[in-house]
Amino acid sequence: MTFDSIKKMGTVHMIGIGGVSMSGIAELLNDYQILVTGSDLKESDNTRHLKELGLKIVIGSNKELVKQADVIVYTAAIPKTDIEFVYAKELGKKLMERSEFLGEITKCFQECICISGTHGKTTTTSMLSMVFLEAQLDPTIEVGAYLKPIKGNNRTGHSPYFILEACEYVESFLKFHPHTEIILNIDNDHLDYFKNIENIKKAFLKFTNNLDETGTIIANLDDINTKEVVKKVNHFVITYGIQENANFNARNIKMDDYGFPTFDCYKNNTYYDTYTLKVHGQHNILNALATIATSDLYKINKLFIKKALETFTGANRRFELIGSYKGIPIYDDYAHHPTEIKTTYLCAKEIPHHETWAVFEPHTYSRTKDHLEEFAHILKQFDHVILSPIYAARETNTGEVSSKDIVNLIKKENKNVCFLENYEKIEEYLKENVQKNDIIILIGAGTINQVGYALIKDNQEI
Repeated sequence: MTFDSIKKMGTVHMIGIGGVSMSGIAELLNDYQILVTGSDLKESDNTRHLKELGLKIVIGSNKELVKQADVIVYTAAIPKTDIEFVYAKELGKKLMERSEFLGEITKCFQECICISGTHGKTTTTSMLSMVFLEAQLDPTIEVGAYLKPIKGNNRTGHSPYFILEACEYVESFLKFHPHTEIILNIDNDHLDYFKNIENIKKAFLKFTNNLDETGTIIANLDDINTKEVVKKVNHFVITYGIQENANFNARNIKMDDYGFPTFDCYKNNTYYDTYTLKVHGQHNILNALATIATSDLYKINKLFIKKALETFTGANRRFELIGSYKGIPIYDDYAHHPTEIKTTYLCAKEIPHHETWAVFEPHTYSRTKDHLEEFAHILKQFDHVILSPIYAARETNTGEVSSKDIVNLIKKENKNVCFLENYEKIEEYLKENVQKNDIIILIGAGTINQVGYALIKDNQEI
């Protein structure tokens, strides 16, 4: 493994350096003594951490840093009118979008393992990272959430292994150069870009073409779209599943009183090992199977796989128990697609409780509009539902859709639903209405978890 090709590019300036992926890339470059500077619109834990590492970070814009840099890396969320972006173009600087630059980094590793799929990427990337760390294989890691064992969302290793979460949005994963690909599932999402499921499947098929000749695909045979795509590939495929007779199969599944699963894993119909997870849901059994299949491919000792999986307590914001209010547990979940919320609901059902309080912050106007009926259909199954305003993220409000549209649909079958216009009102509403043995679940990829932390803080002050 060598970073010579990246070092030859010279000084790197990153616009939007506070993002999860961008900050991880910046730290990786810094660890390899590559000079990095950056800017972001607002200060965050990520920008503060990078400053502590000695990187020059500005909040706002700084043309001088652009002038001094050889390469300008920017996120897809940066508007083309951004001051630094415009100035870089005027100077004729080399401009690279984040995924393109990350793709160049993947070329530096002999064993780049890309974890893809509409749902479950962060959890599976975290699980697999835990196994490689347990086996002392010194991997480099880029994951889309804070992972406790590495105290962040990235880790710099000095081995041939790069474990990377590969997002399909705007086909960014097509810039990567993996030796192994995991395809967890293929679902209808990011329709603002893909338009329909057929285009999403085409993107994943193109992704498989990025593998080198000796590469391997680890595929979920339970997922119909994934199954359809891998039928068309020419590479070696290892399958896993619960319902299907896959290469790696989960059998004899049992849930304990807290909703945690135990299952027997079979490899090609031969008993492999038994696992007890500390994360909820059938979806996490599938994520564990993907991890087991990949770890087996890399000939990792079963004891390391077992210990890593049985001590893994979940990635940040993935049905994470963050605290309680007057004894009422509060869960934070990053779910922002109907399929993911269904999984959240099933996880909640497995936990002993009286009634559920789902607080949902829709993520982006386009996704809300595209899945309006589906959001209402799954959310109505919670006992109580609170909707906050839509989290805009990269989008502008056109007035076509709002959270109230979901509320109106839910009301037809579940009257225990309301819209509240800010986090403060949601917090007060929960304080006044939740009862003993209820559970609160904060759902969304935005900042709705702030409600939970406010409740926890208030609880400590009582």
